[in-house]
Amino acid sequence: MPSLNITFTDDEMEAVRAAAAAEGKSLKQYVHDLPLREQQRLQFVRFAAGWGEQHAEEFDEAFPDEAPPARHQQGAEAA
Repeated sequence: MPSLNITFTDDEMEAVRAAAAAEGKSLKQYVHDLPLREQQRLQFVRFAAGWGEQHAEEFDEAFPDEAPPARHQQGAEAA
């Protein structure tokens, strides 16, 4: 099974150990999970941003006072 040797400064290692302890995980499990969680986070952000873009017009119609000024100006120019 592939593995990595990762170098940390003393301060970084202390911070990583504290973060692992705060989650109740071993250092090895915590460091293993980090890139997987980041991948899931990025996937969620991409989905959420896409969903927001798909529903922006509905939101603007339902809450016209909440639309950002730039979006109001773009709409006015397109009309």
